[in-house]
Amino acid sequence: MTPLRQRMSEDMQLRNLAPHTQRSYLQQISQYARHFGKSPDLLGPEDIRAYQLHLVQEKRLSASSILVAVAAIRFLYKITLKRDWNIDDAIPTCRKPQKLPVVMSQEEVNCFLVAVENPKHRVILTVCYAAGLRVSEAVRLTPDAIDSQRMVIRVDAGKGRKDRYVMLSPKLLDILRAYWRKARPQQWLFPGDLPGHPISTAAVEHICRQVRDQAAIAKPVTPHSLRHAFAVHLLEAGTDIRTIQLLLGHRSLSTTARYLRLATSKVCATASPLDFLQPASLAVDVPAPA
Repeated sequence: MTPLRQRMSEDMQLRNLAPHTQRSYLQQISQYARHFGKSPDLLGPEDIRAYQLHLVQEKRLSASSILVAVAAIRFLYKITLKRDWNIDDAIPTCRKPQKLPVVMSQEEVNCFLVAVENPKHRVILTVCYAAGLRVSEAVRLTPDAIDSQRMVIRVDAGKGRKDRYVMLSPKLLDILRAYWRKARPQQWLFPGDLPGHPISTAAVEHICRQVRDQAAIAKPVTPHSLRHAFAVHLLEAGTDIRTIQLLLGHRSLSTTARYLRLATSKVCATASPLDFLQPASLAVDVPAPA
C-alpha cells in the first residue's frame, strides 16, 4: 500500500466512513491513478476535468457511478491532500436524474413473497417489506434485535452508522417465531453459507431476480423495491411523512417526501378543480352525424 493510499484510508477511518464507502473510494482513486499512470498527488484540476470527461464520453458511466468517483476524488484532494482549491469549481459534480421507482401493489408484494420457496429467504424478504429495512440492514439482524416486549426491531449501525427502531408487526412476529423454532439461528438471524457470517446482500438480490423470473412478475423486483413499497403503502394508508422518515432512517425529510409522488391513491385520487365547475358551462354540442 502506498503512503498516499494509507493516509486516505486512515482519514476515512477517522471520520468513521462505512467500510463499503472506504473500499469504494479507494477503488475509485486506484482507477483514477491508473488512468494517468502517476500518483494523484501530481495531478491537478485540468487532469481531473479530463478524467471526468473520460468517464462521461468514453466509459459512458451512469450519473450514479460518476457521483461516486467524484466523491472519492473530492475526499482525496480536500481531506487527504488538503488542496486549497474551490472544490465546487475544481471538481464539479453532475446532477443525478430523479427517476421514480416502479412500486409494487400490495397484491403484487403478496404474490412475490408467496412465490419464495426457501423459508429463510422468504422471511428475510418479508422483513424488508414489513419493516422497510435496507437489505444491508436486514442481513445483519441478530435474534436479540427482535424485541417482542416493545414490539420493535432494533437496527444497529444502519446507513450513516445510525441506530434506529422500527415497528414489529404482530404478523411478522409470528413469522419470525415460526422461523426461529425451525432454524434456531445463533449469532445472525439469517446466517450465510460461511460459518460466522450472515447471508450476503448479493445472495438476497439474486434470490429476488430468480423468484421474479419464476413468478413471471412484470415489474422490477429487488430488496429495495420492497422498501419502496413499504413507504408508499404506509403513505397511502394515511401515515404522516415524518413518521415514515424515522422508520426509513432518512436524514432529510425531502428524501422521504419523494414518495409523495408515488402514492397514487393519495395524490391521483384528489378531486380535480374541474369537478367543481357547473356542468352547463362546460357543455359541448357535438353535431349529429350526417
